[in-house]
Amino acid sequence: MTSALSFGYWLPVFGGWLRNVEDESMVASWDYAKRLVQRSEQLGYDLTLIAELNLNDIKGIDAPTLDAWSTTAALAAVTERLVLMTAVRPNFHHPGLFAKAAANIEQIASGRLALNVVSSWWQLEAKQYGLPFDEHQDRYRRTSEWIHAVKGLWTEPRFTHQGDYYQFDAAICSPKPHKHPLIYAGGESEAAKNMIAASCDAYVMHGDAPEVLAAKIRDMRERRERLAPAAAPLRFGLSGFAICRPTEAAAKAELSRITDVRASASGYANFSQWLAGTQLETQMSLEEYSVSNRGLRTGLVGTPAQLADRLGAFATAGVDLMLLQFSPQAEEMERFSTEVMRFFRS
Repeated sequence: MTSALSFGYWLPVFGGWLRNVEDESMVASWDYAKRLVQRSEQLGYDLTLIAELNLNDIKGIDAPTLDAWSTTAALAAVTERLVLMTAVRPNFHHPGLFAKAAANIEQIASGRLALNVVSSWWQLEAKQYGLPFDEHQDRYRRTSEWIHAVKGLWTEPRFTHQGDYYQFDAAICSPKPHKHPLIYAGGESEAAKNMIAASCDAYVMHGDAPEVLAAKIRDMRERRERLAPAAAPLRFGLSGFAICRPTEAAAKAELSRITDVRASASGYANFSQWLAGTQLETQMSLEEYSVSNRGLRTGLVGTPAQLADRLGAFATAGVDLMLLQFSPQAEEMERFSTEVMRFFRS
């Protein structure tokens, strides 16, 4: 089987992805992140997504989590091929200072930088850090203006802008990026989808079945044609948690283990706040929340051949990039590369 499908993975900056398993043997440390990313290049992965949260959404707010952008800068210097897609939240980063720093990182990475623009949902985190937190509709107004400002600073010799949130007076950002970093974003509200179709390069989707995703992709393509007809076609990324085992029974046993819900676990403390801060088209069950980003709905649980068939269905639906999570990350990434990705190599 061959396909244009690219394979990326979430860097475990939180020390894991499972809210029911305390120790997943992947410590939130620079040493682990560096070794994992360098090995992933050897295994043939195309991209890593580096999430940005100052509090630990998976293991509880008292647990450590790596800073996204200092980690990205360091990884840029010790990798050669891997694309570094790093999350950024507009309410936490002034666009002028961000554009300058990100352009510098893109130079270090020789063009291997992409953005995952996230309109923040976690009010507690913003309050703890004394940062602004916008209500849902206002988030996307800020994000749209923030993207406009960053693009302007990256492309214009001097950038002037007077907006509702940001003002610039003939601002200079130099050196500029080698090339325009692709801007990914996700969201399921009307405001989010319209903003992404108008201003971004790619749409990142939570896990779901191929037929559901195909409908979403058609909808986003139609919005793109309507809201940004001169822009390049949107790309589409999909989050998924993968369990690959020699037999279907063994894969299902592992699924049962990680979804053995203990609602008292520290990672569940923000469950209701997360739901309140988003506008998901379909509400999640507590079991699904065992794994972040609705990854279990992707259905990547089974034998290598079963996973390859499922991935082929996503490619047919229009998905360009898989954003995978594994536990434990290093060991399962090795298995997936050897036993599943081989189906997609020429």
